[in-house]
Parts: sequence; structure tokens; C-alpha cells
Amino acid sequence: MGQLIYGAIVSLDGYIADRDGNFDWAEPDEEAHAFINEQQKPVGTYLYGRRMYETMAVWETDTSLAEHSSVMRDFAQVWRAAEKIVYSTTLAQPSTARTRVERSFDPEAVRELKAASEADLTVAGPGLAAHAVRRGLVDELQVYLVPAVVGGGTPYLPNDVRLDLELRDERRFAAGMVHLRYGVRN
Repeated sequence: MGQLIYGAIVSLDGYIADRDGNFDWAEPDEEAHAFINEQQKPVGTYLYGRRMYETMAVWETDTSLAEHSSVMRDFAQVWRAAEKIVYSTTLAQPSTARTRVERSFDPEAVRELKAASEADLTVAGPGLAAHAVRRGLVDELQVYLVPAVVGGGTPYLPNDVRLDLELRDERRFAAGMVHLRYGVRN
């Protein structure tokens, strides 16, 4: 059975993007990016909202990204190898391989997907992740905490949910980013 993981790069004050939608402050350095790559390798399926999918699709549609460094090339390969499910009422068809579009988020279908999966799954995009968190589908939170305060924007977690968590792992990076991995207690 696969675990559903919600991970994101987050400001110290809990945002994944600032008030203007920018997340340029969140770019990981080589050390952190290599670690993120290792965390993503066991993932078999990415669950995305449309906007997050369109942000991430460049790892397949813009081949020049992989030319920047070996770490970025590694991430592009990992991303392309995984299945992607995009939940959208407006996306006509995906721009990447190994991708399908679902018109609505069905919690029971996600439970079945987790149960049938031999690999872990991730959910990305704060709106879609909020649905998964509220429905009790998320098994693990992975926070890549950036030493920046952005003062508002798109929150990492919904405000109307309580989660009891258990710290499973933490790692500090030389540039100041900290990775925190929490299991959700049921």
C-alpha cells in the first residue's frame, strides 16, 4: 500500500507563495535539491491541481532545464518517470506523457489508488492538498522550511484542519533550509 505524501517548500511563516504568487525565494540550492530528488525517487504517482501541474510540466516540456546541472537533470528524469493525475475541470488535455486528467477529486478513488499502489504517491498544490488533508488521505507531511518570511500569500496548510503529527525525520542544509518529515497520526 502506498503512502500519500504532501510535501512543499515553505516560508518560515507558512506560505508556499507570497501575496503576488511568487516563490523565487524558495529555490533550493544544489545540496537541498539533491536531497529532494532522493525523496522523490520512490514516488510512483503525482496528484496535481491544474496550476501546480502547469508549473511542474516544464520538467518535461522545457528540456533546457535539465541542462543547468546534474541535479536538475536527475529531477527531470525522476519527474518524467512517475505517473501524473491532474484534477481539473478546465484542462483539456495534458502536455506531458504518463499523465491523465480527472474532472473531479474523488476521495474514495484516491483511497483505492493508495491501496493498490506499490509505490508512494504525492499530492501537490495547496488547493488539492487541502482536499486530501481534510478527507484524512494524507499519511505524511514533508516540509522544506526556507529561512524567509514573506508576510502572507498562499498557505501550505488549510486553516480549518487539526492534525496530530509525529516527527519522523529532520535534516538541516548548509544554506539554512530545514527538511521536516511528519507522520499523520490517525
